[in-house]
Amino acid sequence: MARPGRPAMPKPDLHPMVDAFLDMLTTERGAAMNTRQAYWRDLADVSLYLRSEKNTDIDKATTEDLKAYLTHLSQKKHTKGVNDGNIAVRTIARRLSALRQFYRFMISEEARTEDPTSTIESPKQGRTLPKTLSESEVDQLINTAASSNSAENVRLVCLLEMLYATGLRVSELVGLPMSAIGEGSQFVMVAGKAGRERMVPLSDKAREALNNYLDMRDQHIGEDDQRALQEKFLFPSRTSGSGHLTRQRFAQLLKDLARAAKVDESRVSPHVLRHAFATHLLSNGADLRAVQKMLGHADIATTQIYTHVLGDKLEATVAEKHPLSKKA
Repeated sequence: MARPGRPAMPKPDLHPMVDAFLDMLTTERGAAMNTRQAYWRDLADVSLYLRSEKNTDIDKATTEDLKAYLTHLSQKKHTKGVNDGNIAVRTIARRLSALRQFYRFMISEEARTEDPTSTIESPKQGRTLPKTLSESEVDQLINTAASSNSAENVRLVCLLEMLYATGLRVSELVGLPMSAIGEGSQFVMVAGKAGRERMVPLSDKAREALNNYLDMRDQHIGEDDQRALQEKFLFPSRTSGSGHLTRQRFAQLLKDLARAAKVDESRVSPHVLRHAFATHLLSNGADLRAVQKMLGHADIATTQIYTHVLGDKLEATVAEKHPLSKKA
């Protein structure tokens, strides 16, 4: 839907090879719709530039054409708020990655004989460390939410305790079906990315918060024709079309809670709590592989980013406890 006061931008007709490439991502690689749309946006931006500035299309672009596009992108300005300034290096790197994959696909389909991106170097990217919260700040948020026994607050405490105890992605948490709760509320079964299912244990505090919430859960279920849909979910909602609490609503509840708890709201989000879960576990000596499994990361390299947040403390732990670091 277009924003009020701004005309809707027509979708450009992209080269048929782009459509074929996007179809391949979906059918052969099992890419999610969000991934497909991200590739479409990247390749559409390149295509529009090439047509308007170089009078060519993406299938015929040369190395020089693409270098000119990347230079144009690096000089392009963001247009709103805190993002004022040049386009982020990671955005440029992502566009170049999309182009590499597209041209490799064209070569595999015998639609081109050479890859125009083969001699283009990726921009240097600084390491982006995840934002996190201290243990005392997480306690402050939970204690503030627990200051009232209203149905809204009891649900919020449950959401916080479960997120902090499991590190679930926010979409996984708000969309949990009732059937995901294991026997005795000891664990939750989570259907993650690419259909990977994992079992994540619940802490004592999370189980207590969950049981308190279940006693009041019916207050979040309406009496309308959507009741049957809402009853399927652990966190039902009377106002969302999905039948469960939305990630956007949960994020807003966290912002409101942060203000009440006097924690900087710009540092508080469901994703930051997921980071806090991982960081605090590793800080207290948890095994990196165990944290990887609970987070649902396919590659341990993704989990290792949290070791850089901890810095010297984790290095000292490894030096002290790793068997190869001990002197004979």
